[in-house]
Amino acid sequence: MKNSLETKLGIFVVLTVFAAWAIVETLGSADLFSHGKHISARFETAQDLKVGDRVKMAGVEIGRVEKIALADETVVITMKLRTDAAVKTDSKATIKFTGLMGQNFVAISFGSAGAPLADDNTPLTTTEQPDLSAIMAKLDNAAAGIENVTKVFSGDKLDNILGPITDFMKQNSAPLTATIANIKNVSSEIAAGQGTIGKLIYEDALYASALVTVSNLQDTATSANDIIASAKLVMNDVKAGKGTLGKLLTDETLYQATTASMTNLNSILFKVNQGNGTISKLVNEPEFYKNAKMALQKLDKAADSLEDQGPLSIMGIMANNLF
Repeated sequence: MKNSLETKLGIFVVLTVFAAWAIVETLGSADLFSHGKHISARFETAQDLKVGDRVKMAGVEIGRVEKIALADETVVITMKLRTDAAVKTDSKATIKFTGLMGQNFVAISFGSAGAPLADDNTPLTTTEQPDLSAIMAKLDNAAAGIENVTKVFSGDKLDNILGPITDFMKQNSAPLTATIANIKNVSSEIAAGQGTIGKLIYEDALYASALVTVSNLQDTATSANDIIASAKLVMNDVKAGKGTLGKLLTDETLYQATTASMTNLNSILFKVNQGNGTISKLVNEPEFYKNAKMALQKLDKAADSLEDQGPLSIMGIMANNLF
């Protein structure tokens, strides 16, 4: 009997220990007695995070929340991670939730490839997620706004808004019906390819004309390119001194001959201005002008006297002069 009681007591103790272990495992405190490293992060709010909640990296659990404490108007969360957790010094911690009714957890990013691994008690930088309660409050405000909008468009107010529109529709039902019928007829004609718009949409004439125009433009562009190419060749020949124009522009002999001619012309003009030579005297001396004028006057009088006398008289005068 005694052995039976001790046996039952032992079985009860074993079951109790197993149940306690299962509860501790469920609450996430089974690793309190295991080795690991401690990492801390400072948040503005814990967002209902509790001690024992999971710490994950890329969805894989790497530790548990060990302590939550207030410090300098912030929340410091201490996490106990596995020793093989590859948390780096530039990894970021974020408090997330698995769903609207789910449990919160701390998500840690991988960090950059060249960053060193975080040591024990290394503080991490954090990013704040929107609070679930704040999201619910915004949803509540949005629902209230929608409810107010529905109140505005309900009952008498909706009748007051739609009443004038209804009266307008009733008073102008015939014109509106005719307008709709005309629109239907026009759309039917367009769909049948009738009228200007229908022909523009369905006939190929406009496309063919546009294609010909584009082809002509392309030919014109090709001709222009050919002209430009020819002009470039001509300019290259001119620069190279080829042809008449090239020689005129590049041959120094023409320049020297022109310079010599201009020098000679300048010397002649200078002499004329100085009164040297026959041309300068003809230009500058007034006596030559007077003598020429008198000679012309005498010649004019002699011509008049010859006109007054007959041919015989002229021959007699010539004979007297000769003999």
